[in-house]
Amino acid sequence: MGTKQLTINKDELYGLIKEAVREVIHEEAFELFLKNIPPVSEEEMRDIQKQHGKPSLKKDIGYHETVKI
Repeated sequence: MGTKQLTINKDELYGLIKEAVREVIHEEAFELFLKNIPPVSEEEMRDIQKQHGKPSLKKDIGYHETVKI
């Protein structure tokens, strides 16, 4: 197979790199956030459920908006 060449201007390349770096930083920050959430023991979970009840399976809509185009 031959080598293919791709032509891209400087601004497009900068935008692609910037977006890729932004995505990686977002993924890493989210992973760090999840790693820093302490685990909950079964006893703590029972206390939480006793105080607040079990979560319902039905999800309520928090926000709704209709947009005309």
